[in-house]
Amino acid sequence: MQTVKVVVTGPFNAGKTEFISSISEIDVVSTDQKITDGSRVVKGQTTVAMDYGRITVDKDLILYLFGTPGQKRFDFMWDILAEGMLGFVVLVDSARPETFREAKMILDRFRRYSPTPYVIAANKQDHEDAWPTDDLKIALRVASDAKVLACVATDRESVKTVLLELLYAILDSMEEE
Repeated sequence: MQTVKVVVTGPFNAGKTEFISSISEIDVVSTDQKITDGSRVVKGQTTVAMDYGRITVDKDLILYLFGTPGQKRFDFMWDILAEGMLGFVVLVDSARPETFREAKMILDRFRRYSPTPYVIAANKQDHEDAWPTDDLKIALRVASDAKVLACVATDRESVKTVLLELLYAILDSMEEE
């Protein structure tokens, strides 16, 4: 049995928890906490340590999915979660261009952790104001061969497509070694 550790990262509210929840065959282990201003709940929840899910690809391959927190104050978890990863997904909210700079910073940081394969998932492609993947690739200033894939994190098939692309990249990199 081969196991593959994949990290799902990206800015706050990009859809990382939804991405993992859409595909995981187990109940997602989540460390979400209510967002407060000290005395009252301000808005929803945020991941403070990690999300964890699992998907059996076939009888010989299991993916372990680790979602990072998106808020900068919890970024100390990123290097912990990156340890041992064989690849990573950077989830970008393609309808919120104000988060693109942060997504690029996260991508660069994870590439420094490990030279593993990665894909960029342009989430929320079902929104009318979502940037097309080609435009997002330019905005993120990534290499022309970087994979920027359309994604809707709440759609299992969309998430599956992103993870399969990453798996193919991981397999290619293992064959090159």
